[in-house]
Amino acid sequence: MADLIQRLVQELARLPGIGEKTATRLAMHIIRAPRQQIRDLAQSLVDATEKVGLCSVCTTLTETDPCRLCSDPRRDAQTICVVSQPSDVLAIERGGHFRGRYHVLHGVLSPLEGIGPDDLRIAELLRRLGPAATGGVEVTEVIIATAPIVEGEATAMYLARLVKPLGVKVSRIATGLPVGGDLEYTDQATIARALAGRSLL
Repeated sequence: MADLIQRLVQELARLPGIGEKTATRLAMHIIRAPRQQIRDLAQSLVDATEKVGLCSVCTTLTETDPCRLCSDPRRDAQTICVVSQPSDVLAIERGGHFRGRYHVLHGVLSPLEGIGPDDLRIAELLRRLGPAATGGVEVTEVIIATAPIVEGEATAMYLARLVKPLGVKVSRIATGLPVGGDLEYTDQATIARALAGRSLL
């Protein structure tokens, strides 16, 4: 295999969930694709990495700051749904059942991987729970929507211990989500049931 093709395969294989076979298949497709399509792909990669940053309010990925959801006056500012990744926001929004605001942790607690509270966006969440931080609107409920896996449950319990003393109701999404599953791959009906059936911690 040519050196340039091998390099392309190696770079593609570095992406999460992409093994060498898939990377080789993608590389062959890219090489045979129309040049303009590849230029568009390359430009979109550059644009995304240069123009997308974190929302200063909810810390999700966005082109504008604050993000579209934080800027929407129709969203319920009293309810914050805490998720582990930006992709979880997209998954919940696809269902169209939740009308509150979000907060993205960018991970979950995982001592085995060396991920502790300081590695997550927990301090930013706590700052949002004061009336002054939310434009005079007091947050009344925090819904914790981390995945129902060991790390997600540990993160939920940790957050509950921090938030409850602040006088804010803390709830957990119901177990309509499959144990060991991720929001990103869950269907809309299951997400809707999980949000509707959330329980207090």
